[in-house]
Amino acid sequence: MVTLSCFDEKVLSSEKIYEGKIVNLRVDTVVFPDGRTGTREVVEISEAVAVVPLTDKEELLLVRQYRHPVGKTLLEIPAGKLEPGEDPLDCARRELLEETGYEAGSMTRLFSFFSTPGFTPEELHLFMAGGLVLKEQNLDEDEFIDVVKVPLSRALEMVWNGEICDAKSVIGILAAGSLKK
Repeated sequence: MVTLSCFDEKVLSSEKIYEGKIVNLRVDTVVFPDGRTGTREVVEISEAVAVVPLTDKEELLLVRQYRHPVGKTLLEIPAGKLEPGEDPLDCARRELLEETGYEAGSMTRLFSFFSTPGFTPEELHLFMAGGLVLKEQNLDEDEFIDVVKVPLSRALEMVWNGEICDAKSVIGILAAGSLKK
C-alpha cells in the first residue's frame, strides 16, 4: 500500500521573490520523492473564510462584485481573509456583516478546504449562517458590492449552468443544497 508521505518533498531553500499587500511569491528548491531536485513556486495568501448566509425563507445572500483578475462581475458568497491571530468564526461574522450588512444569529462551521493547493497553501473555512438580522453594511474603501437574495434552489441551478463559477461559492452552495435535502 502506498502512503501519502512517500510523495513528500523536502525543502532545501526558499527565496521570497515578491512581497505585496495581499499576496507574496516565493520559490522553493525541493528534493522530489525520486531524489532529483527542482523548484516550486508558491503564492502565499492568508487563510480565509467563506459564509453561506441562508435566510428563514431559504434564500441565499450573495454578493455581486467585479473581480479584476478575471475581468468579470461575479456572484459569490461573502468571504474574506483572516487578520493575524483572528479566529475563523470571528472573521466569518465580521465579513458577513461588512459585506452584506447582516448579522448572524447562528453560525455553523461546515468544513475547511484548500482553494488551489497546486500553488498556494491558502485554506478556506466554510460556515453556514442563519437567523440573519439586517444591520448596516460596512465595506472596505476598495469594495463595491451589491447584495442579492437568491432562492437556494435557483442558486443551485446557477451553479450547474455556470452562472455562479467562483470556486468557494460553488462549494458553499453545493454544501448548503446537500444539507437542506
